Amino acid sequence: MPVDMWVVWLIAAVGLIVLEVFTLTAALGILGGAGLITALAAALGLPLPLQLVVFSGAAVAGVGLLGPVARRHLTGPRGGAPFGVDALLGKPGYVVQEVNGREGRVRIGGEEWTARAMDDSVVIPAGATVGVLQIDGATAVVYPRE
Repeated sequence: MPVDMWVVWLIAAVGLIVLEVFTLTAALGILGGAGLITALAAALGLPLPLQLVVFSGAAVAGVGLLGPVARRHLTGPRGGAPFGVDALLGKPGYVVQEVNGREGRVRIGGEEWTARAMDDSVVIPAGATVGVLQIDGATAVVYPRE
């Protein structure tokens, strides 16, 4: 009993889409979509060589159309505002516990951070305003603001 090729393409497409759910690379999802298009072409009666052309064309079109969108989402905004810890650089903070060159606590944008002064000789009293120079791991390196 011969197997209808549209069933083979459909099984392959569903398998690729399921794998995409686990990998989140977008590549397998694009190939799964190309497989679905090819399953439709096979169901319409196209011979196998033309099915391969349809699959290749759909995969290339998917990469060409969806690739740049996926890449933009993976790399973040271009030329946009900084995000994550980079967004804290230069922000003002409020000293919760005295900050010196080794330890202290500051509140930056509603979150409390461990902190240390930019220089060992600097001591910043509680209640003072500081600026964030850098983030070193989970510690904000701060300087006194006036």
